[in-house]
Amino acid sequence: MDGPTIRGESFKEVVIMERTHFKTVDDLARFANIAVGGKTTGLYWASGVLFIYYPLPTSTEIAAKALIEEKKVYWAFISYALMPQYKPIIETKERIVVPVLDMSTSKLFTEVAKWLKEQV
Repeated sequence: MDGPTIRGESFKEVVIMERTHFKTVDDLARFANIAVGGKTTGLYWASGVLFIYYPLPTSTEIAAKALIEEKKVYWAFISYALMPQYKPIIETKERIVVPVLDMSTSKLFTEVAKWLKEQV
């Protein structure tokens, strides 16, 4: 019996419904902390941009169809700040510690970061 065929396919489009640019990395870290109710959350970094995003759930038929048939993903909103150099941890003056994931190897996140820089 032959094994399954494995194939990788990229998204063709990311639709961002709302975006918020923060002037400082600390402001973004504070926002992320508040948005998750004070629990630990992580931020993503790629190509000089630090961000957090919230995807639209694919539980609706329309979103699932767009994802599968059109390779289109919807993000409800994204919040971001420019951060030229990657740092694994952000610590604000209030001692909020936020881990940062380096996503520079992701073509999707790198393209999103490039687009966000053009929006500033």
